[in-house]
Formats: sequence, C-alpha cells, structure tokens
Amino acid sequence: MNHRIYHHFLQRKQAQHKSFAVLIDPDKVDAAAINELVHLGTKAKVDYFFVGGSLVISSHLDDCIKQIKALCDIPVVLFPGSPSQVSRYADALLYLSLISGRNPELLIGQHVVSAPFVKKSGLDIMPTGYMVIDGGAPTTVSYISNASPIPADKADIAMCTAMAGEMLGMKLIYMDAGSGAQTPIREEMIEKVARHIEVPLIVGGGITAPEKAYRNCQAGADVIVVGNAIEKDPGLIMEISAAIHAVKAHA
Repeated sequence: MNHRIYHHFLQRKQAQHKSFAVLIDPDKVDAAAINELVHLGTKAKVDYFFVGGSLVISSHLDDCIKQIKALCDIPVVLFPGSPSQVSRYADALLYLSLISGRNPELLIGQHVVSAPFVKKSGLDIMPTGYMVIDGGAPTTVSYISNASPIPADKADIAMCTAMAGEMLGMKLIYMDAGSGAQTPIREEMIEKVARHIEVPLIVGGGITAPEKAYRNCQAGADVIVVGNAIEKDPGLIMEISAAIHAVKAHA
C-alpha cells in the first residue's frame, strides 16, 4: 500500500517544519469557491487540503476532489464524517477512530463496515486517533458522535488519551474543538499532549487568527487545520499560512 502522504507528514515533523491544512467542506463550496481556495492555497504554499465534514449531504465529493486535483499538486486528504465519505480520487484518508468518546460505532463499528471499500480504494490509509475537545459550544461533531468531548481544562485526560491512542497503533493524533467552536484548544493542553507522543499531532477547531495558529505550533502542534474561518474570509489563508510557516525549528 502506498504511504507517500503519511511519510510526508513524518518527514515534516522530523524536520520540525509546521504544516497548514485548509479544510474544505463539500456542502459549503461551489466550483467558483473551490477555484478561489485552491488559487489562494497555492499562492500561500498550503501543505494539504483536507476534504470532508460531519455530514456531507451533497453528492459532489468526487467532483470537489477532482477539481482540486486538476488545479494544483497539493495533497488532498479525506477527513470523513462517515464511511460513505471515501473517494478514490483523493491521495490519503484519515481513518478516524474517536478515541476521546465511548461510542463503539465510532471507535470500530463503522470501520468494520467500511473496511473492504477502504482497502480497495488505493488511498494512503492513515489510522488517526481523533480527540474531540470542548470548544465552549455544541458542535456538529459532538452531536453526530453522540459522545461527550474532553473538558477544555483537563489536559491530563487529553494527554493520557493521546498516549493510549499512539500505543494502540494510531499513526496520527488529531485534537479538534469542532467546527464553529467558540474557544480553541488551549496551548497548555497541546503542549502536554505533544510532549508525550511521538506521532504527528494535528490541531483544529476555532482557530480564527494567525496569532493563534502560530502559538499552537509553538506549543507542539505539527499540523494546523482551519476551515470555518476561511469559509468566512478566504483571505486569511495567506496570513495563517505565513504565521505557521514562520515557526522556527528548535535548535
């Protein structure tokens, strides 16, 4: 199986290069919006496009990905909310297991259903320990998952959850405050998790300013994901990308 994209994640982490992923929800974009996002993303030297959402009720996931691929060489990574959100036109798939919750369907149940199709897809499958952190407001992901998020002030719980995910074989850890979060994940929690795991750490949810993205990277995040803020103001791509890529490697 091809693991080119995952190796790219690892190489950037080992070189202490921080990465920026723009999240595109197929339900919220048309062809013109995709063109603009890809144009700005290419100009800003975005590292990845994540594609997906908690629902994806539209039927143009494949078309969305094909349009992105036709416009640029930036890797397209699926961020699925359900097993139906798999497209062979992408480069890689975050194979999410909701390790912060206790819903067996999202820990392993849906994976059993989707496994044959995912196996045949030819995608770079990246087992990802997905952790939902309380962002101060109910979010789509917390509602759909039917699972309580980790409290924002419980860094020890987040740390132990991430450690368990890594030891269970997860190749990535993804901490998410959820789309539309009022409060992004605290730097103290990111720093504590980052210090205790070796796999790449992805952080998203509620990041609306370049300064916050920069501080999250300094705290230990390897990949910053921004979606909602960019939907409202695509021009933020340039500013946030510059902030993330300005974080210097430690001597």
